[in-house]
Amino acid sequence: MTSLIESVRSSTRDILADDDQRFVLWGVGWKTYDTLCRQLADHPIRLTFDGTNLEIMSPSLWHEVVSSLLGRFVERAAEHRDIPYASGGSTTFRRHDLLRGLEPDRCYWITNESRIRGKRKIDLRIDPPPDLAIEVDITHSSLDRLQIYSRLGVPEVWRCDGTRLEILLLQPTGEYVGSEHSAAFSFLPAQQLVEFLPVDETQGESDCLRRFLEWIRSLRSVD
Repeated sequence: MTSLIESVRSSTRDILADDDQRFVLWGVGWKTYDTLCRQLADHPIRLTFDGTNLEIMSPSLWHEVVSSLLGRFVERAAEHRDIPYASGGSTTFRRHDLLRGLEPDRCYWITNESRIRGKRKIDLRIDPPPDLAIEVDITHSSLDRLQIYSRLGVPEVWRCDGTRLEILLLQPTGEYVGSEHSAAFSFLPAQQLVEFLPVDETQGESDCLRRFLEWIRSLRSVD
């Protein structure tokens, strides 16, 4: 196990800034996943465990820019409408009893904000999962992350590849179905959010946020 941890640490030191880096450990158990979660907590990597296989991903700069902006769009929209929310960032969510775990790029409690307010730790066996998870999937995961979100009970996932945003709502069958509207923000035509991401080096993040806020204000004026 020690050699595996050192190998993972070494492989994530020299990451190319313009591309996500992924590799998968096939046929591993919960103990391996749990150990790597604890030992690599100070590394900028994401671990996805589907019960049998473990994907290790180091996000690129563009991946982080997109996820950060989408998260700030959610927060600005909530603040503008006086909607309470709690941010979970990229918290590791895992359940030993389900043998599942992952980190979203960003996540939020909205409907259930009051139930986790003030908490320092989340136990998904008793606490509600985030109401909304943001998934930036530019290089495409080798594992079925939606299946893991479903097992964890996350009701809404926004999946973005940098140019297109897909709103996915969890159904009673355990499957996610695409929707034109967000359940967490019914007033927000969320699929238009990608229009406010930077399209080239001439657009800064502050410009993107300014344009987004102008759009949000215009939505309210026509309610």
